[in-house]
Amino acid sequence: MTKHRPLPTTEKRNRKSENIDELSTRQIVELINAEDSLVPAAVAKERKRIAAAVDLIVERFRKGGRLFYVGAGTSGRLGVLDASECPPTFGVSPSLVQGMIAGGRRALVRSAEGAEDYPADGADAIDKRHVKPVDVVVGLAACGMTPYVHGALKRARRIGAGTIFITCAPEVIKHIPAEIIINPVVGPEVVTGSTRMKAGTATKLVLNTLTTAAMIKLGKVYGNLMVDLRATNEKLRDRSVRIVTELTGLGRLRARNLLDQAEGGVKPAIVMHFCRVGLARAREILDQSGQSLRRAIEEAP
Repeated sequence: MTKHRPLPTTEKRNRKSENIDELSTRQIVELINAEDSLVPAAVAKERKRIAAAVDLIVERFRKGGRLFYVGAGTSGRLGVLDASECPPTFGVSPSLVQGMIAGGRRALVRSAEGAEDYPADGADAIDKRHVKPVDVVVGLAACGMTPYVHGALKRARRIGAGTIFITCAPEVIKHIPAEIIINPVVGPEVVTGSTRMKAGTATKLVLNTLTTAAMIKLGKVYGNLMVDLRATNEKLRDRSVRIVTELTGLGRLRARNLLDQAEGGVKPAIVMHFCRVGLARAREILDQSGQSLRRAIEEAP
C-alpha cells in the first residue's frame, strides 16, 4: 500500500478566509492585505540560508559559472522575470542568469499547467542549456513537489552543479534534492492553493535578494548606485548622468560629455574622472580591480 505524503501547507485551507465570498469589498482587501503582511517575516526567518545561497552563487560566478532558475507556472514566470531584469540593471550578459519554465516561452503568457508533470522534461531542459558543474541551478516550486523541477534538480546534481531550492511547503523538505533549501512558510493562501499570492510574493522577495546581493558582491553596485546599468532608454540615460554627477561632483553637461567619452559606461566614466585617464586605460584599471569601482578609485594614484 502506497504511503501518501502529507498535504503541503500551500494546499491547505486558510481558516481566516473561509467565508471571504460573503465579505464586503473593503473587508476582502483588508483580509488579503493582512495575509500579505505575513510574508516579509517568513522570508526573514530564512536569511541565513538565503545568505548561504548568495555565497554559493557568487563563488560559481567568479569561476565562470552561470545561474539557472527552473520552475513551472507562477514560480517559473518569476524566475524568468528575475533573470530578464539582470542585464539592464547590472550590465551582465543575458546568459549569466537564465530562467527555464515548464512549457517553454508560450507558458510565460498562457497557462500550460500540464507541462509541469514530466520530470524528464526538466532533465532535458538542463541538458539543452548545457549546464556544467561550475553552474548553479535554483528550483522554484511553492508546493515543493513539481515533477518538472525535481527532474531538473536531479539532473543538475548528477552533473555536479550547485543546487538550491525555494519552496513554501515545510512538509516536503526531506524529499527535495538540493544542497540549500530556502523555505519561507507563509501559511495557506487566501484562496486555497492560489500560490500566485503569498507564496509568489515570498518567492519574488527571495529571488530579488539572491541576484541583487550577488551582484553587489561582484562590484556591480557602488554605495547603493547601479554603476553597471545599461542605458538603453531615456530614463536610464538620465540615471547614468545623475550617478556620474553624484559621484564626481560634475555638472550635468560635463557629466554627459564624460559619459559620451566613455561610450555610455558609468564605471569607466568615473574612473576616467578620478584617475585622469582615457577610456582604454580606465577599462584596464577596472579589470585590474576585478571590476570593483570602489577598489579602482581607492587604489588609484
